[in-house]
Amino acid sequence: MTAHAISVQGVSKIYPGGVHALDGVSIDVRPGEWVAIMGPSGSGKTTLLSILNGLDKPTSGRIQVLGTDTHGFGPDDWAVFRRENIGLVFQQFHLIPYLTAVENVMLAQYYHSMPVREQALAALERVQLAGRGHHLPSQLSGGEQQRVCIARALINDPKIVLADEPTGNLDEENEARVLELFRALHGEGKTLVVVTHDPEIGCAGERIISLSHGKVSKDSATAAGARLATVGGPPGSSGDPCATSAHA
Repeated sequence: MTAHAISVQGVSKIYPGGVHALDGVSIDVRPGEWVAIMGPSGSGKTTLLSILNGLDKPTSGRIQVLGTDTHGFGPDDWAVFRRENIGLVFQQFHLIPYLTAVENVMLAQYYHSMPVREQALAALERVQLAGRGHHLPSQLSGGEQQRVCIARALINDPKIVLADEPTGNLDEENEARVLELFRALHGEGKTLVVVTHDPEIGCAGERIISLSHGKVSKDSATAAGARLATVGGPPGSSGDPCATSAHA
């Protein structure tokens, strides 16, 4: 097992016009760790996640994922690496509107190996949608669509799950269901990196990394992370950011 599931070293992203979305960001994420990326709008959270999943490229710096240096990766390299190792969950669900829920999950299988309907149905059952597999996205609520996205992200058993505002469009009940699913994944040893504005989602994990103006402004263990650190050593600074009202 590699020392870090994800290692980001001095990563910057400069867009045309000289806009620094990221400015020398360095973070490490341990295998099986649940890390929340928080900060105000425009702080670089989504840009960082897009670089981690290969949908965007850094202007400078290095990224290793599962011990693999991605510096020389092109789009095809990233496509292969993602389907073998990374599950993606987005705020916008990105479901194919003319495919049923089970077919949307099977589509992820198709790009990985071979679609198996029974496995896709089992994935939907895991997210409590066993009876909704034949429904189109337009026939599902927002919370149900998000759970289809999670089933799709998990169908190929990824080692890392990257989520961008996964509860941003959900009501309180569906947010709780998604949070329960993330806790189950964490319990199974998946590495989770979740971009969120939601303090409850952020504080459910082990660590909160706060971004401000494209830089890391704080890296703190939560109460859960502090408890685990007594065994393995603290991943971030001491002090629980969830103990106060300031959640980044």
